[in-house]
Amino acid sequence: MATSDDLNDFNEEAFYQQLLLEETKYLQKKAGDDSIEFIPDPGFVLKSKISSEGREKKVFVNICTSKHIPKAKEVTEKELAEILDSEDPMRYRVPLSLGEPHAEIDKSGNGCTVYDIVIHPSFLKKVQENSFFQNFFLTVVFQGLEEKYGLELDRNWTILKNKKSMGKVQSHFIRNKSKPVIMDMENNSQNTSQPVVKDGAQPNKIQEIEPDVRPTPEPKYRVLIEPPEGVPEFVVLEISLPGVKSAKVIDLDVSGDRLVLQVNTDLYRLDIQLPHDVDNEECGAQFNKKTK
Repeated sequence: MATSDDLNDFNEEAFYQQLLLEETKYLQKKAGDDSIEFIPDPGFVLKSKISSEGREKKVFVNICTSKHIPKAKEVTEKELAEILDSEDPMRYRVPLSLGEPHAEIDKSGNGCTVYDIVIHPSFLKKVQENSFFQNFFLTVVFQGLEEKYGLELDRNWTILKNKKSMGKVQSHFIRNKSKPVIMDMENNSQNTSQPVVKDGAQPNKIQEIEPDVRPTPEPKYRVLIEPPEGVPEFVVLEISLPGVKSAKVIDLDVSGDRLVLQVNTDLYRLDIQLPHDVDNEECGAQFNKKTK
């Protein structure tokens, strides 16, 4: 988080790099405390195939369930159809855990690759009972697998009858805390250069937001979106908190597209709607003691 003066002279690329570096260090340090391991319950199996080196290979996807995965927002079929037909279809998200691939043997005795996807039991039930939700969810699953592992899956999938899993379902790890943990961060260098623009790319989209008048002072802030067009990979919020000495007095909560920050009882309060939904399980926060 930066002061109002720092917001004018801000190296955004360096900020992203530092943010990811600090978050990675934090996750590695806290993995034992903030992560839980669980084995999901089998649900049903998808069969598809990929082309590799001129040959077709079988791929199986175990759709599993666990109460460790957050529930998806309750919507009707009509509401989901309207969202998917809107300008921002990504605002409806299904919490899931995508496991690492594992090798198994199919019924013909041949080797195959299996992926495990875990969702909440309530959404699994909806997927099994409603063909519209099923088609939507399986499209999301295939897109997620292709993006993460660089695959090109055949969309003519098959749901195997009377089979709940292919091979042994693997353990999954998820973060145990839903609230972002605020890290005190010492500032070792000042960012005074202008934002970096590579190869004619447009600068990051910056939304200047004027604070409302509230009984409790609202701090100055701005939102950075990267990339500036389409669905962002990062939504970064910079908040200036003059007078605050430590993250211990800051309470931060992020849920969907809403962020609430409270400092002590009446020093600062911020309650805003973010420009995009964010995954609160993946959020991170830092407080820079020097720049506040």
